[in-house]
Amino acid sequence: MLLERLINRLKDWRGIATRFDKTPESYLAGLELRASMIWLEELLRTAD
Repeated sequence: MLLERLINRLKDWRGIATRFDKTPESYLAGLELRASMIWLEELLRTAD
C-alpha cells in the first residue's frame, strides 16, 4: 500500500508518467529528482 502510494506520487510528474524521456539514463535521473522532491516535502512537513 505504501509503495503503491509512492509510485502514484512519482507519476504525478508528467515526464515520469508518460515516459517522455527517451534514454534510460534521463528517465532514471527524472525518477531520482522526483523522489528527492518528495523526500524533501516530507522532511519539511515533519520538521514543523
